[in-house]
Amino acid sequence: MLRAPGSDAPPTLSVRIAAAAGAACLADLLTFPLDTAKVRLQIQGEGQGQPPRAPRYRGVLGTVATLARTEGLQKLYSGLPAGLQRQVGFASLRIGLYDSVREWLSPGQGAAASLGSRISAGVMTGGAAVFIGQPTEVVKVRLQAQSHLHGRKPRYTGTYNAYRIIATTEGLTGLWKGTTPNLMRNVIINCTELVTYDLMKEALVKNHLLADDLPCHFLSALVAGFCTTVLSSPVDVVKTRFVNSVPEQYTSVPNCAMTMLTKEGPLAFFKGKQSKRKRKFPRSSKKICTFLLETRILERHYVCVL
Repeated sequence: MLRAPGSDAPPTLSVRIAAAAGAACLADLLTFPLDTAKVRLQIQGEGQGQPPRAPRYRGVLGTVATLARTEGLQKLYSGLPAGLQRQVGFASLRIGLYDSVREWLSPGQGAAASLGSRISAGVMTGGAAVFIGQPTEVVKVRLQAQSHLHGRKPRYTGTYNAYRIIATTEGLTGLWKGTTPNLMRNVIINCTELVTYDLMKEALVKNHLLADDLPCHFLSALVAGFCTTVLSSPVDVVKTRFVNSVPEQYTSVPNCAMTMLTKEGPLAFFKGKQSKRKRKFPRSSKKICTFLLETRILERHYVCVL
């Protein structure tokens, strides 16, 4: 089905999915070093069965600088192929399908979506995206976390080597390790990021504070990014540690959380929050604004809907 340029009809589903994937990959490329810093800060002090050592990383920029100095600049992008694979499968569904599911859950054609419809749409699209993208999340986190310093031998030599080793040593279920905390994390993220963004944008436009254009979407994304970071940090730390753990290190997700609490205290649940906040603000705004721009660019040309 072809649609002519300049049509006033809303973007097609294929356009939304393609734009969301492209925007998410661009945002990941720009902010990946901050994500690597976040992972290193979150696992710091864990010790993987050994007594916690003195922290080697202090702050976001300090962590980035330490990694670049001790392990090379390329280490900041370790796991990037898995990260991009994750965005293609995860963000394209989470963002690209959100509008369609929200409209499907709305009471009638043209009716404003209720808060419940928006939350349900975020949970449904996020849950499906997490399950599909979990293997890429596992590989990405493990590659970011591994270090060759202090005589350690890296667990994996690359992205596809990691997929193979995890599948052969831990079984296919190993590639879906940590799905439960990741689902919890993404329920929080979807209910907060997309819904807060939606409500903030609607309030700005309805009260004539900003027009429905890039500045409005940028400000809405910043507010959504802040709220998301604060609420999702504890479960994000647990998710990272459980996904990165060796077999039998933790018996379950609750055991991982209790081990953190008893050995490191409640502040351990907010490790890497500063890095996550610095990554989330530009990433949310870049992703959403790029998504809008790409949608408009694609909509100006003939689009083939398969």
